[in-house]
Amino acid sequence: MKFARFFNISLSFGDRDILKDAAISLSAGSRAALTGANGSGKSTLMQVMAGTLVPDRGERAVEKGARIVYLPQSGAEATGKTVREEAESAYCRIRERLGEMDALGEEMRGFTERDAARTAEKLEAYRLLEEEVEGSGYYTREARIKTVLAGLGFAESDAERSVADFSGGWRMRIALAKTLLAAPDIMLLDEPTNYLDIEARAWLENFLRAFKGGCLLVSHDRYFLDSCVNEVYELFQGTLKRYAGNYSTYEAARQGEIERLIKVRAAQDEEIAKTEALVRRWQYKPSKAALAQERMKRLEKMKAALVAVPAQCKKIRITLPPHPARAGKTALTLTGVGRRYGPREVLRDLTMVVAAGERLAVVGKNGAGKTTLLRILAGADTGFTGEIKYGAGVDAGYFSQDSSESLTGSDDVLSYIEQAAPPASASSARDLLGAFLFHGDDVYKSLSVLSGGEKSRLCLLRMLLRPANLLILDEPTNHLDLYAKDALLAALEAYGGTIVFVSHDRAFMEALSTKTLELSEGRHRLFYGGYGYYLERAGAEAPETAPPGPVPLKPGAREREEAKARRALERRRAREEEAILAEITALEAEKAALEASLGYEEVYRSGEKTKAVKARLAAVRGRIEERTAAWEAAQQPPPSPTVP
Repeated sequence: MKFARFFNISLSFGDRDILKDAAISLSAGSRAALTGANGSGKSTLMQVMAGTLVPDRGERAVEKGARIVYLPQSGAEATGKTVREEAESAYCRIRERLGEMDALGEEMRGFTERDAARTAEKLEAYRLLEEEVEGSGYYTREARIKTVLAGLGFAESDAERSVADFSGGWRMRIALAKTLLAAPDIMLLDEPTNYLDIEARAWLENFLRAFKGGCLLVSHDRYFLDSCVNEVYELFQGTLKRYAGNYSTYEAARQGEIERLIKVRAAQDEEIAKTEALVRRWQYKPSKAALAQERMKRLEKMKAALVAVPAQCKKIRITLPPHPARAGKTALTLTGVGRRYGPREVLRDLTMVVAAGERLAVVGKNGAGKTTLLRILAGADTGFTGEIKYGAGVDAGYFSQDSSESLTGSDDVLSYIEQAAPPASASSARDLLGAFLFHGDDVYKSLSVLSGGEKSRLCLLRMLLRPANLLILDEPTNHLDLYAKDALLAALEAYGGTIVFVSHDRAFMEALSTKTLELSEGRHRLFYGGYGYYLERAGAEAPETAPPGPVPLKPGAREREEAKARRALERRRAREEEAILAEITALEAEKAALEASLGYEEVYRSGEKTKAVKARLAAVRGRIEERTAAWEAAQQPPPSPTVP
């Protein structure tokens, strides 16, 4: 069982301790997550473990023959190879082993009986090489390459395209494919899900479950971590601590620790405040001078012993500004919307209504038209057919992945946000920036020197600070850590307007969505429930079959009557389903309006009005559940009608 163990690893950059006596152990079957605030040193630790960075001190014990492969979170090069050639380069080590085997074979060919001891030694070396080659999957590499590339979202035709033709995100997928194909003993994966859609993430989860070696993951996808890991290492102020269990188990345990730390810190702060008050009172009184000096010394010791609370565990609240105008019951109406790119039809005859207050998740495989639809809704794409109509009083805010491309200038980050923030939010601009991972002196960075991820986070925050009652969000959680995602999710859940969004973060989608639109090869289906409900329905469905043709009528009168009864039943069920869906839509709109009204001053200042709104809200929620169950029942195949 190959292992890698690290003890007393310490590393400093200037006067900052990045790692302090860190210890971590990985072996076959290890499934560990590495977590910590942005900039805490997670990538640095991985580089030390991979052997690409030498620590100031510490021990690195890696079993002889054990291979560690490290995948950084960015920086995949655009080589001149095709995708297939680049993937196959994962086996270059095995080709070296085959060469070593050939050399050993040639060497042993000249041995005589007197070389028996040397022959046994060489045979053992040959056996170990052969074992390594067999275990690598080299002889089935073509099938393995196809499987891995397909799992990570590449079309079959992509295999012969040049790596240089792909974007940085897709090149990182190619780098991930190479890492998986290399079949190392220990994999260190730094943000492997950053550029993966939901389907590719699900495939990677299954791959890692079947992987026989050890794995250390850094990821900002809570669902992915919960599915893949059974231990968590937290890096905080250079110290590494291990927690058994998946990520949710770690969070629960850590939250208990944080609450205790906060209580201790509050008591320390209170004691410091009292001591400072005494010092201020006594320091100018000659009779108390000695006591003041003694208290000042004690104060220094108290401050040096202050308990540190992780910054990411201090809850930061993001409050979206209310829109001055109230929208009507309908936010968006789509009629016959279609979009083509040359011969390829992405959207076809999309007709639907988005009620005010709904949170619509748009799902589908890569290339299904999700981003295209959001661009159309936001008015950024006008080359479509059909009609998009905003409801009365609707004003939209739009965030896309390319929003950051237009972010230039010499302004610093703080000024840029303060200019956009309404007066009520301007005073807390630094806290808001902290929630979006701009800490300390980061807020004084010029816009021109920001990375792509930093620009994306800044554009998202600025858009959220603009009053709007319809938010159109394309991958808003990209480049956010788990704590920033939680802050964003809390803000969006409390937001009273309408949201149409695309995300590849399953936990975020399940928590936020109330309705789901599935796009697939020009077709679409609407599900009257959130993403979790959609997954249940989609998973329960049998493989699609061609729609049945017209019922052939036989000559007999009985057969004609049965066909007539069947059609009547189908028409009645269709009318019932349509009526239920209309009622659910109206109820969802009423629920959103009631939830929003709880934030109105005239309501929350009146206990009687608050009680009445909450009572109605409970009744509406109950009715929605009841009608949703009725709609689900209506989806079941009808019994065959009988004719007496």
